[in-house]
Amino acid sequence: MQNPIPGINNPNSNEKNTETATGDGQQASAGKDEEAPIETIDTVLFEWLPESISGPMEAMADYPLLLILLAVTAGYLVGKLAQLLLGVVGNRLTSRTRTDLDDRLLQVLRRPVLTIPVILSLLLVTALSPLPSLLHRFTVGVLATVLLFSLLRAALAGSHAVLEVLARRQDSAEIIQARTIPMFEISMKVILVAIAGYAFLLIWGIDPTAWLASAGVIGIAVGFAARDTLANLFSGIFIVADAPYKIGDYIVLDTGERGEVTHLGLRSTRLLTRDDIEVTIPNAIIANAKITNESGGPWEKHRIRVPVGVAYGSDLDQVVDILESVAADHADVLDEPSPRVRMRAFGPSSLDFELLGWVERPVLRGKVLHELFMAVYRRFNEEGVKIPFPQRDVHIRRELPDIVDDGGDTDD
Repeated sequence: MQNPIPGINNPNSNEKNTETATGDGQQASAGKDEEAPIETIDTVLFEWLPESISGPMEAMADYPLLLILLAVTAGYLVGKLAQLLLGVVGNRLTSRTRTDLDDRLLQVLRRPVLTIPVILSLLLVTALSPLPSLLHRFTVGVLATVLLFSLLRAALAGSHAVLEVLARRQDSAEIIQARTIPMFEISMKVILVAIAGYAFLLIWGIDPTAWLASAGVIGIAVGFAARDTLANLFSGIFIVADAPYKIGDYIVLDTGERGEVTHLGLRSTRLLTRDDIEVTIPNAIIANAKITNESGGPWEKHRIRVPVGVAYGSDLDQVVDILESVAADHADVLDEPSPRVRMRAFGPSSLDFELLGWVERPVLRGKVLHELFMAVYRRFNEEGVKIPFPQRDVHIRRELPDIVDDGGDTDD
């Protein structure tokens, strides 16, 4: 039986070479080109098979339909057996660990473990099938592409699971956090897709050099046309890496916008104001703006100031006791750091005091100030402490100055 794989133990190859050698040089060269072995994935895979498997497969080459059925069935059974072993052995191993990373990786591997044996079996059948050269290469390319995309999908899912688990770990590197997951995930997607694209070109026999050169020219043109978009993109990367703020922080921009960060993307940042209005700011603008992060610093606690004026002649110790008592009675004013009272100035009409306290989050500032102002006013009325208001004394002189003759026109 003639081996259908060109160049692999072909018994007729010596006869053909002898006949070719008797011809002229040009015909011999053409004959060698026609009989050159096809180096594809399936032929290389077939050469690596042990004789105990390759021999029976060659014997069944005359029955292609039966060979395809048996090969696919064998690949499917091998895949299912691998899935079963992966589930049993993997679950025993993962049950001993505290993290769920291994469980998620096992779930990601279930589909490729089944897909790989089936695709490999179809590639072996293709190696034994007497297909024309063009159809042979096309079939191998399709099967290899399916295998490539299956591995790419598993790699993307696995990288996402690893980043999420690392972000939840307290002892992981500071750069891998929930806020930086989008940056790392996009970077991993770009790298994996680039590798898969390069492998895709090699599978279909396309020289990637010309494509890379064309991509460079196209990239320059796109860069000029979308410079604003690229500026927002790079600014978003720098914001995520530098972390001047994160999701949930209360920030104030130099343009007056103040609100809670609800979304931190690679193109824009979104703030939710106290009026429940969402403001979207391009990253290229916010990256060059002066940002006051009220949730930053050693803690998220926010200090509030309550300015109070009392009349001259008031009992200063009484005023201090009242203000400290009002702050201590409020549920949202923290005991640590403890509230304090400071006298700030001798005002034109009042003695100026300031009550200083801390709240848990900046978002509570407006509510707590409102309640403290009302409580201070009530206590001052109860204790008889006067709150002065600005007064002006106007003195009117009764003697008016004489009207001076300016030497204007008079009637003669």
